Amino acid sequence: MDRPLPFLPLLRELVRTYQAFERYSAAHVQQMGLTPAQFDVIATLGNTAGMNPKQLGHKTLITKGTLTGVIDRLQAKGLVRRLPDPSDGRGQIVQLTAAGQALFEQVFPAHGKHLGQAFAQLDPQQLAAAETALRRVREALEHRHNHQAAEVQP
Repeated sequence: MDRPLPFLPLLRELVRTYQAFERYSAAHVQQMGLTPAQFDVIATLGNTAGMNPKQLGHKTLITKGTLTGVIDRLQAKGLVRRLPDPSDGRGQIVQLTAAGQALFEQVFPAHGKHLGQAFAQLDPQQLAAAETALRRVREALEHRHNHQAAEVQP
């Protein structure tokens, strides 16, 4: 008989926590007239000189196919622009327009305050403990992934 997997309750709670965060966050972002992906791009580009789509995808964790559509819609709204990448003749830099930067300056602090209301239920020690526990889980997964990837390479 197989032993039960002792980490399954942790995985379930991790997924449930992520889903609860997404519901709470997305509802507020949508009240501000943005999709969660649009907010993520605006928040990532805010107060920067812009970045290429690969960097933006890595920082936002939005897939390449989805990111292109999000940028297209933000560009249609006049919130971002695409500029030639001076370091790559074929590449682009995605940058907030003045209207996009103004929106960032409005929605980013408002959303931070909104999230802060939920996290205010936890004291600083609980926040630090949760962060440490999640970091250890992530590092264990990354370590195992890297170990497996090294085994596959010739």
